[in-house]
Amino acid sequence: MTPELILVILLSLTFDFLNGVHDSSNIVATMIASRAFSPRSALALTAVANFLGPFLFGVAVATTIGDEVAQSSALNMDVIIACLVGAIVWNLLTWFLGIPSSSSHALIGGMVGAVIAGAGFSALKLHGLEKVLIALFTSPIIGFVFGFIVTRVIYFMAQKASPEVNWFFKKGQLITALAMAFSHGTNDAQKTMGIITLSLLISGSISSFHVPTWVVALSAGAIGLGTAFGGWKLIRTLGGKFYKIRPVHGFSTQLTSGLVILAASFFGLPVSTSQVVSSAIIGVGSSERFGKVRWSVAQEIVAAWFITIPASGLVSAGFYWLITFFK
Repeated sequence: MTPELILVILLSLTFDFLNGVHDSSNIVATMIASRAFSPRSALALTAVANFLGPFLFGVAVATTIGDEVAQSSALNMDVIIACLVGAIVWNLLTWFLGIPSSSSHALIGGMVGAVIAGAGFSALKLHGLEKVLIALFTSPIIGFVFGFIVTRVIYFMAQKASPEVNWFFKKGQLITALAMAFSHGTNDAQKTMGIITLSLLISGSISSFHVPTWVVALSAGAIGLGTAFGGWKLIRTLGGKFYKIRPVHGFSTQLTSGLVILAASFFGLPVSTSQVVSSAIIGVGSSERFGKVRWSVAQEIVAAWFITIPASGLVSAGFYWLITFFK
């Protein structure tokens, strides 16, 4: 392996680790806020599920990210390095500020910005990029609608139940939280796999795009380790600032998010866990009454979603120009 390739792999795993830290809040916030699990138990459970997810549900998303967004023949390692640095810088900034922005948006934005700066607009595969952007921007809408409907159905079915039904929703989160954690590991870890595999192809280490098993293991391990550390500031944002989370809210949010993300992963569509979970939380709360949700917090998060792609793209383009300037 060349020094540049080693650097790309290290940067990819750093991004993957930070993705786990950044997005751990999305998985465990409702589990902790509804008091279904202690913080340590929630993070340990999700870390293990994050690691196993990519091995259980394939690598379709990795293929989309690494093979369908840009022309590998037009790229070089500097482009990949700039892409990853831009995404990492943006993730660190939003993590420090406690903003649950999207790591997926940061990576796609960083990739687009670096590719345009390094190889030109023509190096982008517009059909694949369109597929990615549609998935990223429609997934929160789907999360909101499904969260709203699922909660209404649950309330209808449990309308004559005794207060003991809360025990079911509390304990049922063991299954729904696992489903969401598996889905996160499946979708998000694959984005890093796609970048590493693309760099292997560019460097000539492999002759065609296929994800090696060692890449799957390293990427899954990095995101699982990041999840185990957790992002406590973000957990507080998602777990308590929207509204008071009860067991039924946690159950509905996790069920909705897990189904949406797993379905997207099956079709090779990269989605943002941050977006899906945040919108599902809002949908679940809105199903009771719209006034229940603190919409000012939701507006801040939505604004971060739309800012992330152009901001990380500009940062990555800037780093590409710095790299080439000092070479």
